[in-house]
Amino acid sequence: MSWFKRIKEGITTATHEKKETPEGLWYKCPSCKSIIPSQEHEDNMWVCVKCDYHERIGSEEYFAMLFDENRFTELNANISSGDPLQFVDTKKYNDRLAESQKKTGLKDAIRTATGKLNGHPITIACMDFKFIGGSMGSVMGEKIARAIDYSIEHRTPFMIISKSGGARMMEAAFSLMQMAKTSAKLTRLSAAGVPYISFLTDPTTGGVTASFAMLGDLNIAEPGALIGFAGPRVVKETIGKDLPKGFQTSEFVLEHGFLDFIVKRTELKARLSQLLAFFEH
Repeated sequence: MSWFKRIKEGITTATHEKKETPEGLWYKCPSCKSIIPSQEHEDNMWVCVKCDYHERIGSEEYFAMLFDENRFTELNANISSGDPLQFVDTKKYNDRLAESQKKTGLKDAIRTATGKLNGHPITIACMDFKFIGGSMGSVMGEKIARAIDYSIEHRTPFMIISKSGGARMMEAAFSLMQMAKTSAKLTRLSAAGVPYISFLTDPTTGGVTASFAMLGDLNIAEPGALIGFAGPRVVKETIGKDLPKGFQTSEFVLEHGFLDFIVKRTELKARLSQLLAFFEH
């Protein structure tokens, strides 16, 4: 004889319910395909704990990583591009700018800030690839120029973190003029005896590589970064030859004498602190 009786129909147990994994909980490395918890990946500064692959990050992450207690003063934060050429491709340049600003929360492809790194004063300009591919336009040139002026006035070492696809075609000659403008400003910085550290990350290409990215008193890079002027496909088509293995990676560029050293992101702040202490003396 049964002492239990079902009084409701259609009762389901937890074992029949579909459980979904919350988005963003796991990170899959695009290099080694390992899957690790996203928080663990972030704690390791967005570097794969399995293979050392350096994920692309932006100014927000670099500033938090380098400035003491994430405290800094942003310089010229509200400068944004005009549209002097009334440029239109698949859409109007003004519309593209507005869309990128809304999507990223940034005014343009670079932010400049000043603060302290392990107690050492420093001014940093950092690019954001997510804003139109980190492309170099008139705003980028102007913000770098003004940051250099600040560094000269306040005697703070200057650092640029490059991450760019090159010149912004929608500004044509106005973009290319920034190569000369920033290079001239860096000459003034050198004449004032203020050190300039150029930090190249993935990717650093085009007019950025052809100007300020390779003019540092020290040129350093993250592991595995793409560094070059034209892309590998364009170079191969131009010279008609197969390219060496690892062509245009930071390791290849270091081997051929264009970099001083490569530094892992997890070691970057400590290494910069040593350099700043050296420059101070």
